Amino acid sequence: MNIPKDPFANLLLDEEEQAIEDALERGEYVSDPNFEESKKIIESAAKRYIELNKTKPITLRVKQTDLMKIKAKAVRNGLPYQTMLSALLHDFAEDRKELVIK
Repeated sequence: MNIPKDPFANLLLDEEEQAIEDALERGEYVSDPNFEESKKIIESAAKRYIELNKTKPITLRVKQTDLMKIKAKAVRNGLPYQTMLSALLHDFAEDRKELVIK
């Protein structure tokens, strides 16, 4: 008969994990009476977060000369030009870049 080993027998906890373990042993945590409802809310938020952080392909018309210059700058920076454009769009969306129309 093969008796399974305890997977937690030689478990080493870091400082934060040990503090949580100690608090559990002292009874500082209690069960959430609305666990199922809380779980659904957190799962829904996680799904929305994942969905919002997915990338989406777009079609964009640009002048050929602008695209050539963008590709050249991307090469100099060691990036694919699509990655560079995506980073620029992200910075603009986050108000870290301003649009200047001359």
